[in-house]
Amino acid sequence: MKKYKVGYVAGIFDVLHIGHIDTLRRAKEQCEYLIVAVGTDEFLKIRKNRDAVIPYIDRVQIIQSLKYVDEVVPENDLDKIRAYKEYKFDVMFAGDDHQNEQVYIDAEKILNELGVDVIYLPHIHKVSSTWIREKIRGMD
Repeated sequence: MKKYKVGYVAGIFDVLHIGHIDTLRRAKEQCEYLIVAVGTDEFLKIRKNRDAVIPYIDRVQIIQSLKYVDEVVPENDLDKIRAYKEYKFDVMFAGDDHQNEQVYIDAEKILNELGVDVIYLPHIHKVSSTWIREKIRGMD
């Protein structure tokens, strides 16, 4: 029996790498059912001020194919309270790089009041989508 019934994690997953896989694995280890919100192309443009490398529909199919993922939903904004109301998770996972972002601090307080735990997973791999994109650019 896992500690949590329904877990939720959100990400863009534009250039999938081992850090993403590890985050999803560690989240799934703690919950029976894992919902993964994949950022839409429009949200990516707003959040990161860049276009997607891999289109949203393809990223959804990639994430759906992973054994740690039970359901994929769209992420259109950073409103974690709206996401909670829609998906009724009892734990939200996020990378520890988000721990000091005000939107996460505010959401964590409200989610905790609603009985939802927020777990920040440390990045144990020294890779990121940004690093991969820069490495590819340097190959030109």
